[in-house]
Amino acid sequence: MLEQFRQILEADLKKFYNELHLKSEQLNQPIAHILSLGGKRMRPLMAMISNQMFNGKLDDVLPAALAIEVFHNFTLVHDDIMDNAPLRRGKATVHEKWNNSVAILSGDAMMIKAYQFFEKMNPTHFVKIFPLFNQTALEVCEGQQLDMDFENKSKIHPNDYIEMIKLKTAVLLGCSMQIGAITANANNADAKRMYEFGLNLGIAFQLDDDILDVYAESEVFGKQVGGDILANKKTLLLLSLMEKVNETDNVLLQQLLSNNFAEGTDKVKEVTALYNKYFIREEATAVKNQYYQIALNQIKDLSIDAGHKKMLQSFAESIVNRTY
Repeated sequence: MLEQFRQILEADLKKFYNELHLKSEQLNQPIAHILSLGGKRMRPLMAMISNQMFNGKLDDVLPAALAIEVFHNFTLVHDDIMDNAPLRRGKATVHEKWNNSVAILSGDAMMIKAYQFFEKMNPTHFVKIFPLFNQTALEVCEGQQLDMDFENKSKIHPNDYIEMIKLKTAVLLGCSMQIGAITANANNADAKRMYEFGLNLGIAFQLDDDILDVYAESEVFGKQVGGDILANKKTLLLLSLMEKVNETDNVLLQQLLSNNFAEGTDKVKEVTALYNKYFIREEATAVKNQYYQIALNQIKDLSIDAGHKKMLQSFAESIVNRTY
């Protein structure tokens, strides 16, 4: 099912960016570039899966699924500018390949194009979905701002990090699941359960990503292991370590974070050793599993058959318990 949905999405996205025909190629080309880089397509796939769990029609959910993916990629274009990131999925980011002005404008155009997809929706679905999407879009902006705020804060509670990833990452997954249910005419209680399923699965997914960034095998993971450590990114792991570390180890940690250490020191190895000493991986995994279990609990009361419930559980497992 997933592979079939992915093929449909890829074909529709390719058709979309090939038929943009905006008056400036300086807008057409960057949009085609970012969308052609691929990725998991997790958010639109979640909308399609949710639709099918309630025996809906794919044609009813596809416009919203495409809107979600175009919106998500719009946020990536702007996030890359803010992060001054040179690469996205191994290829040059839009602002790097063109410039900041082109990236901002092409991102803006993507946001507008995302909204235009909703014009193709069933009006009955539209009146429920549009406010949900707008609220979610605002929350994603709030999450990105919180993430940037954290860069200049020395003291952040782990709960604040959970709130940030909920807004920046998880709400769009919840929104995707709820949209899929709405397009299949699910009742309000089931649509809300699907939102909570996606939301909590999204938090667990991000925590899993943070853990894998430290402990995965680089060759299989597909990106540099320890990237968060090198960037001093304030993940749940680092924030938990800051709360637990003793005075002596804190001196070492602060030296590592300030890059004030002897030549030849392996920063990733040293910070990982501190994680291991204070059982930070186990603690982060326990928190991840809490949100994963909350997500699974939403499935129990859904008005869908046992086979579909099992499919949702398998999908959740593939998202959260990745092995690299």
